Amino acid sequence: MDSDSLNVTELKTTVLGGGSFGTVLASIVSNNGYPCTLWVRDPEDADAVRTNRVNSKYLPEFKLPDDMNVSSDLAEVVKDADIVMIAVPGNAVREVSKEIKNLIHSDAVIISATKGIEPGTGELMSQVIAEELPGHAIGVLSGPNLAVEIAEGHLTGTVVASRDPEVCKLAQQIMASRSFRIYSNDDVTGVELGGVLKNIYAILSGVASGRGDGANTISMMMTRGLAEMCRYAQALGANPATFMGLSGIGDLIATCSSELSRNFRVGALVGQGKTLEAAIDEIGQTAEGINTVSVVIEQAKKMGVDMPLAQGLHDILYSGRSLEELVEELMARDQTQDVVYRVA
Repeated sequence: MDSDSLNVTELKTTVLGGGSFGTVLASIVSNNGYPCTLWVRDPEDADAVRTNRVNSKYLPEFKLPDDMNVSSDLAEVVKDADIVMIAVPGNAVREVSKEIKNLIHSDAVIISATKGIEPGTGELMSQVIAEELPGHAIGVLSGPNLAVEIAEGHLTGTVVASRDPEVCKLAQQIMASRSFRIYSNDDVTGVELGGVLKNIYAILSGVASGRGDGANTISMMMTRGLAEMCRYAQALGANPATFMGLSGIGDLIATCSSELSRNFRVGALVGQGKTLEAAIDEIGQTAEGINTVSVVIEQAKKMGVDMPLAQGLHDILYSGRSLEELVEELMARDQTQDVVYRVA
């Protein structure tokens, strides 16, 4: 991609996905003075958000910028977009990518803001997008980015990863602000896996919290979970050192310790004795880790990667296993060196 072909003062951005994160991202871009449109699939929801300047379903206390456009017309919002951010749930990324394939112009930059693995294929969202939108420069946005805190103006750091450095520069150009700092990275797989895998351990930490376990227990799960993340990522060719940054341990800390995290809240409800179905209904939003854990443990077995915590969570969610049984098994395992990853 040739950055000289784009006038950064006139960059048009479209954010696909009217959830909390998509809404916040569109607001950031608009507040930075760039033309931005938020695409909300349901026409009635889009009309309500545009008219009331509030996304009452996901961010009821957050007022949208006056000059930010909101629309449900997919063809209209992407046809002139220089940058298209995809922030829909993971199970909709392929569908949406297919829908826009013949609508966007050939040099549009695509940035994935969805953290997930596609069931069936086991592909990361950037891989799904690359398959459906070949020839487009692609970036991945990931980090400890709880949407409510961003909306409230809390200091936040995130990572944009791309094999094309110009994509990182564009993302920094349109989104960086006094409260939202963007770092760049070329380890796309590592950055994306950090945002995917941490959801597993956020649910598990929530289960522990819900049943009344203390900080010692949760911190052990977080750090041993980080070791599992590094082993898994390294087997897929990512750099384990990436997990020492915002998109790894930073995101892990945020989602394993905050009730703003959907994955943590689902786990907490399960830890309190609710069924997984009841917990999902109560949250009312997508918790990507629920689907992710099944895909990850299947791939881990094929690669020979040891992930006892991820396996344990799967057993808790889908086989009725108790956290007590999991903890008892973990405490009985051979006591090895406390190593997150080894530098070759």
